[in-house]
Amino acid sequence: MSKGTSDQLRIGVVGCGSISLAYLRNAPLFHGVRIVACADLNPAAAKEKAEAFGLQALDSDQLIKSPSVDLVLNLTVPSAHFEISMRALNEGKHVFTEKPLSATAKEGRMLVETAEKYGLVIGSAPDTFLGAAGRHARMLVESGKIGMPVIGTAFMMGRGMEHWHPDPGFYYQPGGGPVLDMGPYYLSMLVNLIGPIRRVHAIATSAYPERLITAEGPRKGTRVPVATPTSLLSLLEFASGVKITFGASWDVFRHSNRPIELHGTEGSIGLPDPDNFSGIVSLSDHGGPWSNVDTSALPFGALNWPAEAPDRGNYRMLGLADLAAGLREGRKPRVSGDLALHVLEVMEAILTAGESGGPQDIAPTSCRPEALPEEDARKLLA
Repeated sequence: MSKGTSDQLRIGVVGCGSISLAYLRNAPLFHGVRIVACADLNPAAAKEKAEAFGLQALDSDQLIKSPSVDLVLNLTVPSAHFEISMRALNEGKHVFTEKPLSATAKEGRMLVETAEKYGLVIGSAPDTFLGAAGRHARMLVESGKIGMPVIGTAFMMGRGMEHWHPDPGFYYQPGGGPVLDMGPYYLSMLVNLIGPIRRVHAIATSAYPERLITAEGPRKGTRVPVATPTSLLSLLEFASGVKITFGASWDVFRHSNRPIELHGTEGSIGLPDPDNFSGIVSLSDHGGPWSNVDTSALPFGALNWPAEAPDRGNYRMLGLADLAAGLREGRKPRVSGDLALHVLEVMEAILTAGESGGPQDIAPTSCRPEALPEEDARKLLA
């Protein structure tokens, strides 16, 4: 299906860690996609997933070269994203990768350019902005419910990773930190709502020189050095003129900031955690009381995760289903490489601005995805 001529996109998964479970469980929900094979550095992990989901277990070379695979779903760690995605593109495969697109914007740009050179498609998580909450919020913005957007806020704040992750050291080294780890969800949602970013200002700090691991495991009670900022406050200037404060921190015990608020000339909207596909979207008309809409009744909004006791919507694979539909229809996927590259460039700019204190300009782009209408969302369902 190198040019999208088949009705079904055959997918091979490279990386069988914890995130793979969502993709594997969700794949049957969607039209036009089928996972056929999996691979992992740990053959036992690939074999386990293959047996559980009726797949072929291969090593990564076999999977990337397999004539039965049209697209490589890259679920490896971020440091391996570039190598796996580039190998797949060079073998004539489409690519969809977990966030971020690559470890650096330079590498991400090479991936996007290589895909374009070969006439292939590359996409990247997150696809959460295509979920029920993101679609409803965009409809409110585009229908003029808040007038012309002017300013906004976005906050991702918490206590970090050492309280639950048994070996969190890499989160606190260059290439880690709250912006690179969680920024893609917030920035992709904001670009979806109001378009690309043209300039970034930022300041950065860290509360602790070391972090104490309290999660259960062999490293409990040991400390990891902090070599990247763990708190950053940035000002994002959008090409449309909107100004948004984006704060990302792993130094916060408790806060009451909504994940995203957008304020316009006629009113305001509030969004839930953009790491999820659904939740409450709030609208205030000219300063009136918040009117809350539970988006769980919309496509890709129902609570379905974790399977044992669902408390959130998790529809990872939605972006892949849209990519497959785009191949059939001859259009660009909404969760595109261009969007992921722009987000990666913005995150790098935030870190650079936080270190230098000076503003950072972002290359112009037209990466804002097309809106996903409700009718088209339903068509993506199996």
